[in-house]
Amino acid sequence: MGQLAVPYFRPEIAEEEIQEVAAALRSGWLTTGPRTLRFEQEFAAAVGAAHAVAVNSCTAALHLAAEALGLKAGQGVLVPTMTFAATAEIVRYLGAVPILVDCDPVTANLSLADSKRKLSQLRVGDLPQSIPEDLPVVGMIPVHVGGLMMDIPQLQSFASQHGLWLVEDAAHAFPAAWRCGPGSPWQRCGEATAAVTCFSFYANKTITTGEGGMAVTADADLASRMRSMSLHGLSHNAWNRYSGTGSWDYRILAPGYKYNLTDVAAAIRLHQLTRADDIRHRREVIAMSYREAFAEVEEIEVPLVDKNRIHSWHLFPIRLQTERLSISRSAFVDELKNAGVGCSVHWRPLHLHPYYQETYGWRPEDFPIATALWEQLISLPIFSAMESDQVEHVMDTIKDLCARYGRAL
Repeated sequence: MGQLAVPYFRPEIAEEEIQEVAAALRSGWLTTGPRTLRFEQEFAAAVGAAHAVAVNSCTAALHLAAEALGLKAGQGVLVPTMTFAATAEIVRYLGAVPILVDCDPVTANLSLADSKRKLSQLRVGDLPQSIPEDLPVVGMIPVHVGGLMMDIPQLQSFASQHGLWLVEDAAHAFPAAWRCGPGSPWQRCGEATAAVTCFSFYANKTITTGEGGMAVTADADLASRMRSMSLHGLSHNAWNRYSGTGSWDYRILAPGYKYNLTDVAAAIRLHQLTRADDIRHRREVIAMSYREAFAEVEEIEVPLVDKNRIHSWHLFPIRLQTERLSISRSAFVDELKNAGVGCSVHWRPLHLHPYYQETYGWRPEDFPIATALWEQLISLPIFSAMESDQVEHVMDTIKDLCARYGRAL
């Protein structure tokens, strides 16, 4: 098979970004410096946060957030099983235990009902034997799957009730927002929605630095700790030391990490930030086209639309109604690729990966919703640079496959 007619994603890089990167290269300052600082300031304003710390990935942002909040070995953190590796692995970096939680059947976001159930099971020793019943659970890391935000007051209330700190994995959720109901004010993701909110600027996100991330917070002390730990635990970064007004001296405050974002990467993002709402809107137009095209297709189910959410539309996952189809999900994916349509699957739940099965003893039946949902999911192409004929090709291909392989019940 040759090149895909419709790739799964393609980043939108305009001439402005190219010129900004060239300017950064010509400036002679390539690592963390003035462009990164400007990016932090402008991103904080864009999400309504007091502080922003730019880093080289969302994984780094999550790790720094958990470390700054004091996560230690021998503690537990509630983590959705329906997520990418990073959400749980940063808990393991610090020697702590991720307590996996099932997902909501409608949104695929973390289930608060199952979070409560898992805490109750922990207290009576009804979790896998490798998880001690006296394990202190200190935090939770929900994910806004695909860019659809959870109910923030419910999330904050649950965390407060159980004495947990709250860090958002918002890798999919920029720009995104929620409100209580029509007429209520919008609250942006990162606008005091958690102790720390962590964003991703990976290549397929709504805006990109190629690789990159951001941690935002209202807490100056958390921001200061994350900033220091993002660069070896130093008291000052290179820009502070080597700029005309900086001091050459520094102190090592803690054994930190090498997570800083470069000015070259920040240069890509500066102009994309000004177009973020337009980029999100173009993704939304594609999502609405998909929804309309598939409204009468009984073999698939499309994502939820909520009038009280501004959805980033990082993902457009369809759910195959497998009882209505004569082929498997794997065969359906192969047919899409044969037709020139790129796609992906988000995600194989963590409890179905060898590490979490072998280390903690999690079983498929511990997460019935995620286990069943995993067999249905296919993420379709959705990116701001998609041409109308590419959107049409995806829709026609899906409808043709459902017509060919559909079976009456």
